[in-house]
Amino acid sequence: MSNPGPGGWAAILVCRGKEKVIIGSEPDTTNNRMELLGAISAFEALKRPCEVSFCSDSKYVTDGLSQGWAKEWRARGWRRADGKPALNTELWSRLLDAVEPHKITYNWIKGHAGHPYNERCDAYARAEAEQYQKEDT
Repeated sequence: MSNPGPGGWAAILVCRGKEKVIIGSEPDTTNNRMELLGAISAFEALKRPCEVSFCSDSKYVTDGLSQGWAKEWRARGWRRADGKPALNTELWSRLLDAVEPHKITYNWIKGHAGHPYNERCDAYARAEAEQYQKEDT
């Protein structure tokens, strides 16, 4: 897939042995936007405050949250430490609001390294993005 270009996202929520898969896509987007939308959708699906073990292969998302970067960008009027504008601010704002009520352990996992949920999410996301490829041919 090209970047920017068609993109897909997926999240798998697991609670008490039950799974819920949520997926989505956009015809013209970036990989970082899709990573953010996957996380946003997962947290927005939670109906009450939870203890969450959040796994992602996106350093952009896990570090942005766990290192406090996104909160700092927001506090500086969506400016990075170097003064440059932060990207994807509308999505970061949604994500910060979505994670607020939860107690979260952040886990970065290496992509394409055999983690079962990560591999499934990747397959779902690719299938979502590919629907736009088929429409263009």
